[in-house]
Amino acid sequence: MKQTLPFELSKDRSFFESLGDWMGDVLYDELPEKGFELRDEQIFMAYQIEKSLKNKSVLFAEAGVGTGKTIAYLLPAIAYARYTGKPALISCADETLIDQLVKKEGDIQKLQDALGWNIDVRLAKSRDQYLCLKRMEHEQKNDDEEFLEQIEDGIPDFVYGHQSMQKVYPYGERSAFPEVSDEDWQKVNYHPIQQCAVCDIRNRCGQTIHRQNYREAGDLIICSHDFLMEHIWTKESRVREGQLPLLPEVSMIVLDEGHLLEHAAQRALTYEVQSQTLETLIDRLGGEGVREKTLRLLEVLQESHDEFFKELLLHSHGEAGGRQHIQKSETVLNQGRTLVKIVHQLLEEFVFESELYTMDEYDLRMAEEYLEQYAFSLQLFVQQGDAVDWLEELNGIETLVIMPRLVTDILNEKLFTKKLPVVFSSATLSVKKDFTYIADSLGIEQHHSFSVASPFDYEEVMKIEGHTVEANEKQAKVIEILSTSLEPTLLLFKTKHDMFMFEQSLTVDERVTMVFEGERELSSIVRDFQAGRISVLCSYHLWEGLDLPGQSLTRVILFDLPFPPSDPLFDAKRDFSNDPFEEVDMPFMLLRLQQGIGRLIRTSADQGVIHLLLTEQEKMVQDRFTDILPVEINWK
Repeated sequence: MKQTLPFELSKDRSFFESLGDWMGDVLYDELPEKGFELRDEQIFMAYQIEKSLKNKSVLFAEAGVGTGKTIAYLLPAIAYARYTGKPALISCADETLIDQLVKKEGDIQKLQDALGWNIDVRLAKSRDQYLCLKRMEHEQKNDDEEFLEQIEDGIPDFVYGHQSMQKVYPYGERSAFPEVSDEDWQKVNYHPIQQCAVCDIRNRCGQTIHRQNYREAGDLIICSHDFLMEHIWTKESRVREGQLPLLPEVSMIVLDEGHLLEHAAQRALTYEVQSQTLETLIDRLGGEGVREKTLRLLEVLQESHDEFFKELLLHSHGEAGGRQHIQKSETVLNQGRTLVKIVHQLLEEFVFESELYTMDEYDLRMAEEYLEQYAFSLQLFVQQGDAVDWLEELNGIETLVIMPRLVTDILNEKLFTKKLPVVFSSATLSVKKDFTYIADSLGIEQHHSFSVASPFDYEEVMKIEGHTVEANEKQAKVIEILSTSLEPTLLLFKTKHDMFMFEQSLTVDERVTMVFEGERELSSIVRDFQAGRISVLCSYHLWEGLDLPGQSLTRVILFDLPFPPSDPLFDAKRDFSNDPFEEVDMPFMLLRLQQGIGRLIRTSADQGVIHLLLTEQEKMVQDRFTDILPVEINWK
């Protein structure tokens, strides 16, 4: 939807000159008149972004908490989108950040109300955030759990009715079903195995309708880093296949919490082989009308697949719940090679099945697509080239993950050399004002950067209390801290496994006041926490992006120093470095520590306490992080 510029253009002044004048009027006059704080740091950031737009360059915009980063990038982004006729893309670290950006009391709504604008903003969520009608139908045939009824009640009448398509509207996103647990949602959401192109109800699919909706955005498209990366990796192949790319052409990209882009890029670039997915697929294929030779090959494939995963489990090691190293014995490699041969034989038989028209076309296409990727993934695994691979439990399912190579070269080629303005926005992008770590991690060769401090007087509003505690005593220390008051508390863990082990150690009485990430949709948990319906929020993801001002959050407990795990992915990065601890582990920890502490003070009216739980071994590196903390640590 075409939108008009918020200022007049003239022949004797360029767009960027007019943009600068207009931003000055808004930031110095209009917004302060409407009750917004006049912040020099915010104004400086807005003009640095204006330069990035003019030069079509990469900008690292590091601005402390309270700077007003969102409004600083929204003003130039919206104006530039209207000038170019292409929407600006705001990419956020996760769905929780998206929810906070577009909520009724968020910055976009505040800007609309203050300036009298109609900002056309639309969401483009990751595909796994949408309901898959095909998987829903399949699950209903095999189960009658209560969560299926909850989801079915939220499906509009036009999906299965005969109403005019004019009445169709977006539906089916994850946030619409807040009471459904993550585990149950994984049974009915979009899965890569699905073949949307040949689905007979794709025109009434919620994901399809959402895609059509955001392509018409005039000002802003907001998505997650995961979805942006998926778009970049699949763009060329989708165009070759005659499909539209996942995202339309955009005028610029803002990466909110951009320091997390690398992790999203890694996830998007991986291939996954799950222990149970193949069994589900074979069950769907093994119906009446399938030739005996095909059935036999399907049985052999299932048996070999099961044996392969048994060997993987026997030859893997690492921290429980994390990425497991795989010892590639000859038994494991030979089993993988055997699977590739069986799949190729089966794909040849599918040619005959398609000519006989005895198998459902959708199921056959789905199986072909999945098995082609399955064979390709295993070939990467057995070749033992530059690929990084590991075994991991994802959503309760053992999964072999293969990443062809580190992401730096691909990101540089497909994103950072395209003459597209890209702005990284975060309170923590550098390590002591040095942006080398993030630039090298993402393969960025040329960039501009700046860093401005937070305007808050931390000495007046924040305390950091350090506790020297043995690892096996940390759970008791947390309970002791919580018992001192009922104030709203965020308890942060460095890994999902650490959070799970803490949860398992609690008594029923200790557990009753706590909610753990994963119990249900995360945005709904955050909303309940902000409303005071939850006392303690336990999470391993919310080190960044969580914005709970005022009395919504007054205490943060950091269970560990957030060093990266010793897993295959980080070990691959360490192998490419000259000094792994100094170049990989320490910069990662320092950035994440700053983010975790930054959850506490969000406005000038906030105040509270950070509790840092460290073992004697963790305290040995305290001289490396004390100078990045807003206030001194008071050791207990």
